[in-house]
Amino acid sequence: MTISLPSPTAPLLEGGEPQDAAITTLSISGMSCASCVGRVERALQAVPGVSRAAVNLATERATVTAEECLASDLLVAAVAKAGYEARALKTAGSRKAAEDGDNRRAAERKSLARAFWIAAVLTLPLFVLEMGSHVSPALHGWIMEEIGIRQSRMLQFLLASAVLFGPGLRFFRHGLPALFRLAPDMNALVVLGTTAAWAYSTLSTFLPERLPAGTDHVYFEAAAVIVTLILLGRLLEARARGRTSQAIRRLASLQAKSAEVMRDGGFREVPLAEVQLGDTLRIRPGARLPVDGTVVDGSSFVDESMISGEPVPVEKTPGDRVVGGTVNTTGSFTFRATHVGEETLLAQIVSLVEDAQGAKLPIQTLADRVTAWFVPAVIVVAAVTFLAWLLLGPEPALPFALVNAVAVLIIACPCAMGLATPTSIMVSTGRAAELGVLFRKGESLQTLSGVTQFAFDKTGTLTEGRPRLTDIVTASGVDEDRALVLAAAVEQASEHPIARAIVTETLERGIAVPPSSHFAALPGLGAEAMVEGQSVMIGADRALAARGLDLTPFEAEARRLAAEGCTPVYLAVDGRAAAMLAVTDPIRPEAAAALAALRAQGVSLAMITGDNRVTAEAIARRLGIERVMAQVLPSGKLEAIRSLQQKGGPVAFVGDGINDAPALSAADVGIAVGTGTDVAIESADVVLLQGNPLGAARALAISRATLANIRQNLFWAFAYNVVLIPVAAGLAYPAFGLMLSPVLAAGAMALSSVFVLANALRLRRLTP
Repeated sequence: MTISLPSPTAPLLEGGEPQDAAITTLSISGMSCASCVGRVERALQAVPGVSRAAVNLATERATVTAEECLASDLLVAAVAKAGYEARALKTAGSRKAAEDGDNRRAAERKSLARAFWIAAVLTLPLFVLEMGSHVSPALHGWIMEEIGIRQSRMLQFLLASAVLFGPGLRFFRHGLPALFRLAPDMNALVVLGTTAAWAYSTLSTFLPERLPAGTDHVYFEAAAVIVTLILLGRLLEARARGRTSQAIRRLASLQAKSAEVMRDGGFREVPLAEVQLGDTLRIRPGARLPVDGTVVDGSSFVDESMISGEPVPVEKTPGDRVVGGTVNTTGSFTFRATHVGEETLLAQIVSLVEDAQGAKLPIQTLADRVTAWFVPAVIVVAAVTFLAWLLLGPEPALPFALVNAVAVLIIACPCAMGLATPTSIMVSTGRAAELGVLFRKGESLQTLSGVTQFAFDKTGTLTEGRPRLTDIVTASGVDEDRALVLAAAVEQASEHPIARAIVTETLERGIAVPPSSHFAALPGLGAEAMVEGQSVMIGADRALAARGLDLTPFEAEARRLAAEGCTPVYLAVDGRAAAMLAVTDPIRPEAAAALAALRAQGVSLAMITGDNRVTAEAIARRLGIERVMAQVLPSGKLEAIRSLQQKGGPVAFVGDGINDAPALSAADVGIAVGTGTDVAIESADVVLLQGNPLGAARALAISRATLANIRQNLFWAFAYNVVLIPVAAGLAYPAFGLMLSPVLAAGAMALSSVFVLANALRLRRLTP
């Protein structure tokens, strides 16, 4: 199995970026909501030399496209000035990078868990003191008799202060600087809401005479419960986020930690980082291959299921390629390292998945526009709510105004909006990688969901790409073996699958192939050369017809063979049609199921091939393809894609060859079969690692499921705020007597983010 992916050290720049641009990935900490994302992006984009910056709340990463010479320290400083912490990532795609990320997230979860439990222990007696007395007259009487109202309030003050300025101090550390910079975020909303409730309660406790008569109420329990519930929400959110990146961790865990390398005449175990290009390594039975390479000595069977998805181990003998991360089974062999570090296939796969997970889809634009002004707008709404209740509300107006303003501040957290898109992308791209589908560009997730047509290259995509010669029909007086030898002499210089089939048949018959000279390829038509003093041309019927050669003697047999799915090619010697050779390329066993799965998803199917029309239509009938574009030259595939786009809407093109690269680039979504060429893969948006057309149907199903999941998340995030902010402001009170407690607001706010994450995590079970 041969799979090639573009090197991560030389990424293909998108969006027309200058060729001397570089992409830097930063790890960002301190972000809590979608507003934070916008501020970090604006801070990075303000750095001279930066052309683009995209920040992902779920992955806590920023991808920056900037001039090659721009130092990452400038980017880190810009993020710090905006109030967040950043560090440049230099080992993306590696096991160490995954472990570092896991350790950081584990430390964050541990810190949140500790803060939550401390807050919960301090809040429980506070809640019982205040709310219990409202629920139980007996408890109220006991508190009045045994503790006293003033002592009860003093105790509540101490407990609430311990919660706010202990476990809740993290909100002040981020929220106050954001307020001072006039760039409030979710932490600022929490600080404003809890501080207002705490300060009012403190005034009621120590200076009740300064308040209007009958308004000296306390809301210590609200401030403490809000902090506790938000900490619980963040803890649940952090745990859910950890599950969204499980695919990356599983992929990274496939990397070996060490390797047996030839050093000073013997093999010794060294850390993986010390393996160098060209090193000779030994692999034992049951061991995981540390890097990519070529077998030098020995043989074995290697389990490549992590790449191919095929459970049957593949035999490896000298000269065969092996892939790091795969598992040796029974034998032992030595191999030479051809790709190490970030150049290995596994590291590139992890890197591509990380890139896709960090992408920002067009659908997120609306959320970004809303959150740009959302938090300031919420503060304005809270201020208007306070004034409206103070001026128009029933007596005592001041407590009503305070409670509703605090509820507005707490309920209106934009976390769910910030997490709606990136969490779905993270989970779906990770799941896609497990299914052998790599989204090289995250944007293709959205684009693919709207595709209405799938166009396929034939050879190597729908067929196995290993044609074999089935028939030779010669003209009168021409020897069959001589015709085969002349054809093979020309074709031995060609890499075309039909050429290889002819050469292979010649060698299998034990016939020596003579050298050729003056070889000239005729793109999409054939080739010609001089062989043993004779001018030999081999190619499609249109190539020989263009030279004025008569192919009438072969017409009947050509039609019969073409109807059976064979491709006829013609041989001309010294300006005379000498033979017709029929080559067949077996259809992939899974091709029919793949196309049926695509039809079931409502897309139309087309096939673009350079084959003759009769052969192409015969294969199309067997596979149920509605539209056939045959006898298309390599240069014509581009026009074929544009024609489909004009007539039927967005097109996904699936191909594997060098001549497919223009079509892959021109299609709305280019899908490259992973067993194809580097050029085809670098031109594609999606790579099917298993070389299986079923992957195209999986990619479409994953794309549509992801977009549906994102729409659900965005609907919930927006609907939550649209419905509950008016309720929190008290608009339902005049008609229904309904008010939203700040405590309930805190619980609802925490649950909104958890709901979005839980919904995104459903994609982990996606089985297209």
